Amino acid sequence: MNMLLKFPTLTFHIPRHTTTPFLKPSNYPFTHLSFPSKLTTNPFYVPSMKCSNSSSSSIHMQSTNFEFEPDPTLTNEDLKPTSQTQRTFSGLEIASLWVGLVVGVPSYYLAGSLVDLGMAWWQGISTVVIANMILLVPLVLTGHAGTHYGISFPVLARSSFGIHGAHIPTLLRALIGCGWYGIESWIGGEAIFILLPKSLKQVSSFSNFLPWLGTSPLEFSCFMVFWVAQLAIVLRGVDGIRQLEKYSAPILIFLTSCLLIWSYVKAGGFSHMLCLSSRLSTTEFFSVFFPSLTANISFWATVALNIPDFTRYAKSQKDQVVGQIGLPIFMGAFTFVGLAVASSTKVIFGEVISNPIQLLGKIGGFTTTILAIVGISLATITTNIAANVVAPANALVNLNPSWFTFRRGALLTSILGIVFQPWRLLKSSESFVYTWLVGYSALMGPIGGIVLVDYYLIQKTKLRISDLYTRSPFGEYYYSKGFNVAAIVALVVGILPVVPGFLQKVGIVTSIPSTFAVIYNNAWFISFFSAGMLYWVLSSLRRKPDMYGVIDPLLLPAK
Repeated sequence: MNMLLKFPTLTFHIPRHTTTPFLKPSNYPFTHLSFPSKLTTNPFYVPSMKCSNSSSSSIHMQSTNFEFEPDPTLTNEDLKPTSQTQRTFSGLEIASLWVGLVVGVPSYYLAGSLVDLGMAWWQGISTVVIANMILLVPLVLTGHAGTHYGISFPVLARSSFGIHGAHIPTLLRALIGCGWYGIESWIGGEAIFILLPKSLKQVSSFSNFLPWLGTSPLEFSCFMVFWVAQLAIVLRGVDGIRQLEKYSAPILIFLTSCLLIWSYVKAGGFSHMLCLSSRLSTTEFFSVFFPSLTANISFWATVALNIPDFTRYAKSQKDQVVGQIGLPIFMGAFTFVGLAVASSTKVIFGEVISNPIQLLGKIGGFTTTILAIVGISLATITTNIAANVVAPANALVNLNPSWFTFRRGALLTSILGIVFQPWRLLKSSESFVYTWLVGYSALMGPIGGIVLVDYYLIQKTKLRISDLYTRSPFGEYYYSKGFNVAAIVALVVGILPVVPGFLQKVGIVTSIPSTFAVIYNNAWFISFFSAGMLYWVLSSLRRKPDMYGVIDPLLLPAK
């Protein structure tokens, strides 16, 4: 592309700045810039402007092409926008991803926990479906940015929190992911341990409990076996995850159906489950319903934040929307299976067995044991890798792109999962629902509200992708030394009201005003909307006039 502007008298050229990776056309006296009709294969292509001083008798300004050089501290191959050839996820494959995420032991636990807290079977299922229908909205809205621009969550967060401030939400999300990774890996190891021959567990001295470890060496060894097994898939990257979810989804559906059919036949139907009535009065029900609703939203609120990490590989917006619509359907169906099977154990074994691993151990038989190990391992791995590896790995890549790759980030995530000592985290249903799930929703809610308000109300879905990869002070998302103070203030304000309720749940304080208890029980809703609204107000007050009327050459056409 050549552009020549002629003026009488003198000629000058503006030299290309070698230390600034992106120079905005609007910073120079160009009245118009044209771009090539087709993008180059390099997703960072933008036009350059080169000028130099001259004593010529006429003025002219000349621009030539160059390839945008992103700041090496802000990008690598894992953080660049996905190219058209990388966008291989169809709607069916995204739906398969959700099947792999939903079908797992924690989802089974969650269903049983609601009944343990006093709900009737239909109340438990309704709570799960309502929560996931609500969550579907931020899932699809946040996923739009990933598909439209091909960017991951850490890069999207730069728009709202700033080039450097994005580390705050991504590392908070990564911290929760590492905790979940440890919990899921422990569940997988527990499946191996419970299904081991009794003779091995009884005779072996390794089965003795060690107080300093918090478990027995045999249980810890099973945990490490499962931990190592996951690495083979983790180290294959996102494509390995896609293939795993695609082929494991029908297997998981088949094995879940087999378990449901077995319980139906053995118990003589689901009459026992259908007879389960609520143990709660109307007042008691609502005191349980709202924190349970929050917990169910929080269950997938982590993935709702980093969903662009997956939708950036979607073929089109239609594929990402259609694929995600299955979430409330799959969660409702699996909740029904969990409640139906758990209630049938009362008739079959004379006691309610809500732990699916213990149930499979009781069924016995060599074939059943093998299928149980395969089923639980597959369910745990598919959930764990997709939900709890991708986000932390990308957050670490974003933290130091020059050293971290996706594989290195995933490996460190796996190691941190051990450090969390998940065998100490798993407690009662109340602890799982009210402390763990509701507690971290106070972190996920405000981040989600800020990101969505920024993308839709402030940026109007129009991002300058090149500015997301530059540390230039002139960058659109540089804000104040790389930090957006408005987003950070809104995040803190969204979290603070929930802190007193959390401190009471973990036993640090004994009593709090009822207002803070209500806020804690609705932590995700209150933090999401309060942080989002405050960020919108603060951003509107300081918003600079739109200087960037130029079409972003990095924008891939959405289908």
